[in-house]
Amino acid sequence: MTMKRETSTRTHLRARRPAADGLADQVASEHPQQPCTPPVVGHDHTAVARLLHALAEPHRLSVVHLLAVAEHRVVDLTRELGLAQSTVSVHLATLREAGLVETRREGRSSWYRLARPEVAHILADAERVVEATRGAR
Repeated sequence: MTMKRETSTRTHLRARRPAADGLADQVASEHPQQPCTPPVVGHDHTAVARLLHALAEPHRLSVVHLLAVAEHRVVDLTRELGLAQSTVSVHLATLREAGLVETRREGRSSWYRLARPEVAHILADAERVVEATRGAR
């Protein structure tokens, strides 16, 4: 029974293929493919994508916002964000792995801060782009 179903599906797909091929030829003639441009030399897009991926979560952006103002402990961030301690810790670990956040030990406490001031600028620039594109819609 399964064999019969596979055969009929293949026959069905084969019957539709010529029309799809004709459509592909039509689209290709109307929109010729642009030559593939080589990657930009000197830009590590993989590293940039990793950094942006670490920022691509609203709670992590909130953490970055708070750390742009001052150093915080996990307990402070937990209180400010209304999130569980484990959740804040996971977000901080992600930001730390991406090189966006550093820690400073003071006694038994760990204080978190932005690794570079540019991180706050990335966030501010992104917010400006969002505001500018809201009006363009």
